Amino acid sequence: MIAKLSGRLDETGDDWAIVDVQGVGYLVHCSTKTLAALGEVGEACTVHTDLQVSENDMRLLGFAESAERDWFRLLTQVQGVGSKVALAILSALSTGEVRDACAGGDAAMVARANGVGPKLAGRIVNELKDKAGALPGGGMAGAAMGAVPKGGASADAVSALENLGFKPAVAAQAVARAQAELGEDAPEADLIRVALKKAAG
Repeated sequence: MIAKLSGRLDETGDDWAIVDVQGVGYLVHCSTKTLAALGEVGEACTVHTDLQVSENDMRLLGFAESAERDWFRLLTQVQGVGSKVALAILSALSTGEVRDACAGGDAAMVARANGVGPKLAGRIVNELKDKAGALPGGGMAGAAMGAVPKGGASADAVSALENLGFKPAVAAQAVARAQAELGEDAPEADLIRVALKKAAG
C-alpha cells in the first residue's frame, strides 16, 4: 500500500492535488486544510496517503499529517461515512476539533461539515467518543491530555489502565498527567500507580 508520497506539487483543484514523484503524477483527494498545507504549485511537498479500493473505483486520499489520516480511517468506519463525507468533516474541522467534538459529545460541531446532518453527526459522535482520546489532535482535549508517546512506559501504562476498565481517553489523560508529575523517564509501575489515583479521582 502507498503510505506516503514525497515529490513536487504539480497541480491542484477544489479537493485534489497531483504530486509528481520522479516523473509519475499521483492524483490524491484531499481536505481543504491539507491542500492549504501543501504549499504552492512547483514546491516540494509530502503527503501521507490512504489507498481506498472498491468494486468500481480506486482512489488515493492525501493528508498533510498522519493524525489527519488516522481520523479519516476512523471516521470512515462509521456507517454512512464515506471518503467524501470524511474529507468534508476534516475540511470543516481540525483534527483537534474533531477529537474535542467526539470526546465531548458535541454533534452540532460535527454537523458543521457539508453533507453531515444532525442524525449522522450524532452517530459519529456516539460511535467515536470512546476512541477519541486514543488518537492525536490538538485543541482542548490535546492540551488536557498532553502528548502520550505511542511506545514505551507511558503507552504500556495507558494499556494497563484500559485493561482495568478505564476508557481510552480517561486512561491517556491520567497517564499524561502522571508523566508530567513524575517526569518523562518515570518507570511504568510508578506511572500506573499515580495514573490510577488521577483516573479514580
